[in-house]
Amino acid sequence: MLISLQTLKKHLVTLLKIGISVAILAYLVRDALRDPDALERLRTDPKQWWLLLGAWAVCGTAVALTLVRWWYLVWAVELPFTLRSAFRLGFLGYLFNLAPMGIVGGDLIKAVMLAREHRDQRTRAVASVVVDRVIGLYVLFLVLAAAVLLLGFWNHWNADIRLASRIAVGVAAVATGGIGLWFHAGAGTGRIVQALVRLPRIGGWLGKLVDASRMYHQRPGVLMASGVMTVGVHCLFVFGIYLAARGLPGYTATLREHFVIVPMSTVATIIPLPAGPQEGTIQFLYAQLAAAGTKGLVVGLTYRIITILIALVGVCYYLGARREVAQAIHEVEEEEGY
Repeated sequence: MLISLQTLKKHLVTLLKIGISVAILAYLVRDALRDPDALERLRTDPKQWWLLLGAWAVCGTAVALTLVRWWYLVWAVELPFTLRSAFRLGFLGYLFNLAPMGIVGGDLIKAVMLAREHRDQRTRAVASVVVDRVIGLYVLFLVLAAAVLLLGFWNHWNADIRLASRIAVGVAAVATGGIGLWFHAGAGTGRIVQALVRLPRIGGWLGKLVDASRMYHQRPGVLMASGVMTVGVHCLFVFGIYLAARGLPGYTATLREHFVIVPMSTVATIIPLPAGPQEGTIQFLYAQLAAAGTKGLVVGLTYRIITILIALVGVCYYLGARREVAQAIHEVEEEEGY
């Protein structure tokens, strides 16, 4: 009965997330309807389909580069793992991240399925996924902070954009300082860290993060190379979304401005919802930077379609490994907090 209640709770949470996402998108669409002329131009004016196709190709390349980065991180901790397997598990993870399906996130699927292939090296398998996610998030804030400082957004005339920009720079600075202390202190071996690991509820996740940090603490070159790849990933996403915007009718923010628009909207995806926050952020920034909020919403929705098209690769892998995926999902549900 307890398991049934847990399953029911997970489905209810998923339905709530979907409901909130639908409500956000409905609100954004209603806001866009206030400018019917812009909608009509976006509907009737010619599209540059070759640019939209290029946007799909560039974003797909960015996703592929993230999988190469993960493969490199797994290889660095001496686990036998082919690039082909990285793409198989990685695209499955991408699919589950895009559409959680009421079960688990893509990172958990990747970690569990990799751990199932290396049951005697579960810690290393999980560490690779944790570090991959941390590097991606940290470099995202670095790219955003650099764009804010180089493009003058630190003193932007809009108070909301100025505040968000300064918060991003602050987060990047604090994270950089924390990483420096981590290297200096020996990867979380201090008493304070050990006390945090013993905390209820969050202690288990902190413990996994500490284990992962220890695994890579003696491999600074690997972390540096992964960081460089991640800069490339984020730059590709910026260029891909810029191409999508150029392929649509109406005013397009500059490529320079997209180096703030795209990372800032990507930060919004930290909110655990299937859709809505990223599209809303792009709409808001386009409205403030280019007085083209409706165009911003369409750009965000176009990028959402691009991600779905990319995720079709994951659907193919899923259809070929449904039993393996089902077993991994069952293992996650049985082992809460994995």
